[in-house]
Amino acid sequence: MIQELPSVDEMYEAVLNRDTRYEGVFVLGVKTTGIFCRPGCPARNPNPENIEYFRSAKEALDAGYRPCHRCKPMQPAGKNPTWVTKILDEVDKDPSRRWTDADFDQLSVNPNRLRRWFKKHHGMTFQTYLRLRRLGMALGRIQHGDNMTQTAFEHGYESLSGFRDAIKKLTGTTPGNGEHSIMVYLNRVSTPLGPMVCGTTDEDLCLLEFVDRRMLETQLKRLTKRLNCTFVPGSNAITEKVSTQLQEYFAGTRKDFDVPLITPGTEFQNAVWEQLTSIPYGQTRSYEEQAIAIDRPKAVRAVARSNGDNRIAIIIPCHRVIAKDGTLCGYGGGLWRKKYLLELEQRYSE
Repeated sequence: MIQELPSVDEMYEAVLNRDTRYEGVFVLGVKTTGIFCRPGCPARNPNPENIEYFRSAKEALDAGYRPCHRCKPMQPAGKNPTWVTKILDEVDKDPSRRWTDADFDQLSVNPNRLRRWFKKHHGMTFQTYLRLRRLGMALGRIQHGDNMTQTAFEHGYESLSGFRDAIKKLTGTTPGNGEHSIMVYLNRVSTPLGPMVCGTTDEDLCLLEFVDRRMLETQLKRLTKRLNCTFVPGSNAITEKVSTQLQEYFAGTRKDFDVPLITPGTEFQNAVWEQLTSIPYGQTRSYEEQAIAIDRPKAVRAVARSNGDNRIAIIIPCHRVIAKDGTLCGYGGGLWRKKYLLELEQRYSE
């Protein structure tokens, strides 16, 4: 099945708004420069008459365009640049390390550039990231019964009071209550439709959302309340499993996921979410059919709301629910992502 492009007006509006929800839907070639870009490229917007739209980077290359050096349309969206990956690898080796400008110089990394990159992509400085990593590891140690004083000093805190204040600011509770809070590790996962935020406990996936979804902050607050959890940057075996299975899904080699899930919600919401996972790959259902499937035929609107409250995109496939007349509607990640996912599944189910 050949993927249809949105209208020219819609694509140009996406370009003007640098709308990353159209990531993977199209790329644009600029006739005056011979360069092609992602929809969300931060470069100056060209005039509409100078733009040519393509379904993929390959089509743009075939037409003689070369990739933009700024938005790098040949790389997976959300992939960290090599120089950032180099730093993160060093952090993983020793999260308690105190970084200095001399350390950055040794790795040929400009600290101001790193600070700007973290602020732009994660909304925090690199030093804040390090602090959260240390807090996450320290909380994990306390949860497993380690001595709090020893844990504080081993993770780079010069005083016990400073450690207490840092954890209270992060979690809203004192370290003594840390054993009652679930740790949720947040990391970015790259996909052809743009980066996603992946949230995992030591045993389950609890969050998988596109980073530009407007409800993301709301979902984080709801999880905090319902799981009594603390969010810290990091990853674990569940994160790696999610990333691997998503890659297989987008490559067309995986039709079912076996990632363990935790979905705190009402009894009704969980009934809706469980029913979503029963929709076969490559098929769709209407909201009315979903309501009937959970024996609540009059609760169509409530079913739609619960679909919208799903915080584990793709793996709990709310994108497979459409309107009764067959039109696409109601997808928090953007309707063109929904269209892309449905066309992907139809293509590989044939």
